[in-house]
Amino acid sequence: MSEMNEYTPELFELVDEAGNKKNFELIDAAEFEGEQYFAMVPAIEDENYLDCDCELVILKAIEDNGEEILASIDDDEEFEKVSAFFMERIEEAMEDCCDDDDCCCDDDCCCHHDEECDCCE
Repeated sequence: MSEMNEYTPELFELVDEAGNKKNFELIDAAEFEGEQYFAMVPAIEDENYLDCDCELVILKAIEDNGEEILASIDDDEEFEKVSAFFMERIEEAMEDCCDDDDCCCDDDCCCHHDEECDCCE
């Protein structure tokens, strides 16, 4: 019997305005200033995942005809605030990784700090 992974990504198939479908992996979801937002990256669908762009996509939950859908954030100021919020959460999660006794670090720091850090010693 094959062993199941402890980590199974939550995938969403999103459809853009032109009708193109693409899979995204949910990285984080949170309420910010009374609205629900979702941070996602394109799902890795081949062996070239190390060459993946992995651009962070942030979507907002809105109601459309009584149904909740995910939509892009059109307001630049709102987008900047929500992006900064998610980037801070992601950075904190990466820092927590290195505080863990089961840290994945070998010779390189998993935090990807530009300068040497003591989190992986």
